Amino acid sequence: MKNFIIFGDSYSTFRGYIPKGYGPYYSEDETERTDVRHVEETWWHQLMTESGANLVLNDSWSGSTICYTGYENRDCSTSSSFIYRLNKLIDSGFFNENEIDTVLVFGGTNDSWAGAPVGTLQYSAWKKEDLHAVLPAVCCFIDKLKETLPQARIIVIINSGLKGEITEGMKEACEHYGVESLQLVNVDKSHSHPTVQGMKDIREQVAAKIG
Repeated sequence: MKNFIIFGDSYSTFRGYIPKGYGPYYSEDETERTDVRHVEETWWHQLMTESGANLVLNDSWSGSTICYTGYENRDCSTSSSFIYRLNKLIDSGFFNENEIDTVLVFGGTNDSWAGAPVGTLQYSAWKKEDLHAVLPAVCCFIDKLKETLPQARIIVIINSGLKGEITEGMKEACEHYGVESLQLVNVDKSHSHPTVQGMKDIREQVAAKIG
């Protein structure tokens, strides 16, 4: 049985299935934005169930960015950013206590929507101020994942409809680090978020990538 971890944003949340204190988007109570009502309808729950894999942790937070810049220019360097959450897991010894075979990284959407500085690809020597920009942060995040889990399979899922420079930059960073990327296409959405059909669309594309 493969052990998975997901680093995600709203697309990968469901209330009660993400760490305490993290913001969910999807829940049984949410009835207006999409038709997703049950955790079994989420892309990741379907994927784990159908593949027989074990989801060790769903580290997803609605509205979160990979970089340190959130909505309204909010500083997320010590809260919801993907980099901070990864560092927190490393510092807590999570990866020493849990064997992870596969990492699914599904982010970049809020980095694009929030209007965070895009920056340029930077593969080393990051300073804190560099990580307030998207592409340096993407590189730093992948680099730290590779260092922490050198044997794990890492797949970066890229949403459709992002700024072109973010999409292409994420793909280039993945190629540089030797990790896989998956560009999503034709995902059914309501209020810019996956519907029940959209969740199936994502699950099918991720499952095909995993093989």
